[in-house]
Amino acid sequence: MSMNIYSRKQTWKIILFVVAALIFGLSLVYTNLLVQRIEQEERDKARLWAEAIQEKADLVKYTQELFDKLKVEERKKGRLWASGIKQLMNVNNDQDLTFIFEVVKDNESIPVILTDETGRMINSRNVDTSIINYEDRVQAEIQAMGQLYPPIEISISNRTKNYLYYRDSRLFTELRQVMDDIIKSFISEVVINSASVPVIYVDSTQQHIIEHNIRDFNKTSTGQGKLVSGETLMETLDQMRSRNEPIRVELSDGQVNYIFYQESFLLTQLRYYPFVQFSVIGIFLIAAYVLFSISRRAEQNQVWVGMSKETAHQLGTPISSMMAWMELLKAKYGENDPTIDEILNDVGRLETIADRFSKVGSAPNLESHDLEHVVKEAVSYLQKRVSKRVDFIIESPDQKTMAMLNVPLFEWVVENVTKNAVDAMEGHGRITISISKKGDKAILDITDTGKGLPKSKFKRIFQPGYTTKKRGWGLGLTLVKRIVENYHNGKIFVKQSDPQNGTTFRIILTV
Repeated sequence: MSMNIYSRKQTWKIILFVVAALIFGLSLVYTNLLVQRIEQEERDKARLWAEAIQEKADLVKYTQELFDKLKVEERKKGRLWASGIKQLMNVNNDQDLTFIFEVVKDNESIPVILTDETGRMINSRNVDTSIINYEDRVQAEIQAMGQLYPPIEISISNRTKNYLYYRDSRLFTELRQVMDDIIKSFISEVVINSASVPVIYVDSTQQHIIEHNIRDFNKTSTGQGKLVSGETLMETLDQMRSRNEPIRVELSDGQVNYIFYQESFLLTQLRYYPFVQFSVIGIFLIAAYVLFSISRRAEQNQVWVGMSKETAHQLGTPISSMMAWMELLKAKYGENDPTIDEILNDVGRLETIADRFSKVGSAPNLESHDLEHVVKEAVSYLQKRVSKRVDFIIESPDQKTMAMLNVPLFEWVVENVTKNAVDAMEGHGRITISISKKGDKAILDITDTGKGLPKSKFKRIFQPGYTTKKRGWGLGLTLVKRIVENYHNGKIFVKQSDPQNGTTFRIILTV
């Protein structure tokens, strides 16, 4: 019955484990499918965004090419005007100056400043009034013009010269500002992209980073994330390079920049979410299981102690009565009757058993004892009450092997293990008890010549309710394990077992 209960318990454990694994597997598969679908949608969105970026890059490229053409035309216009001024300064009497005057007069956009030899402004044209009214700004403007184009020298007399400074027209300057704004706007749109994916915009060498939107969400409490830099940014760039082909951006003069991108932070979170989720659930279940096991073990301890105390109490009354009846039998038949002596031995045995049960649950009183002597005492009683076809062999070193023991409880251990060995041999065979010492540990090996155990049952036989007998509670080895480990701070386990050589139980005790 108890064997079936244990088997059903194991079956239910396996069923629950399989169901849990199935739920985990299905959830993981569904989450992965969901992540793959989102990933595909994100890639499609990134691809469309990349195509739009390329189209805008083409527009920027076309605009810049148009600007370059305007720049050439403006430069030509500026050189034409400067040439006209030079010719006016070196005019001949018979030269027709109508066209030259028209060129100079039509200048409505090129800023010019006329200075004397000392650099002091004499006159100006097309210069912003916010500059003309301040001497320091005028000097800064003259210096800036001189760096762009060399001034035109105008000879007034043999000893006097003026200088004409000029720069690109206001229209050209405004166009250049517009072009710079277009490029900045393009870079901003790359970084703040509609695809919501992390991007890094680099130059043609793919080493110099122009702009990026990579943020570290672990180093801020605002939830917005902080822009990363340095080695972290370069590592991210290497990751992007290995995952996706960069987007080529051709701006002007054959210059090619690149846009690297990767999956969004949200998708990355979704990818690892199932593992984090089940890890948290697993930790919670493990904690719950440990707490439940501790609680169940505490309840079992209370049951063991209560049952043991009650058994000792119930045995006490009939034992006292039997002792009184034995005194009457002695008075009637005499004290030398062998039958009475054997009955007295059994009554004494009952007293020992009652004493053992009374000690369960109490703090054990361990004392140093000769392990061989204790084993022989336990075996001598049992040997008279088992089949004569069972041989007992005790092997021990020449010197005494001492161990910290509670003698009544440890004798119980030896008796239980030995009884199980007799049952395993079906009343015929050999039981060898070997005593040895290793360091500060005393070792007791109990070997039988029975039918052996499969390795899968080495630990199971110590669990409550497990038994191979048709009748039995399956508590003997459980009690043995509790006495050895809980009361003697030792260990008991199946050292080895096979059908040919039987089973060896090893008990390790503190010296």
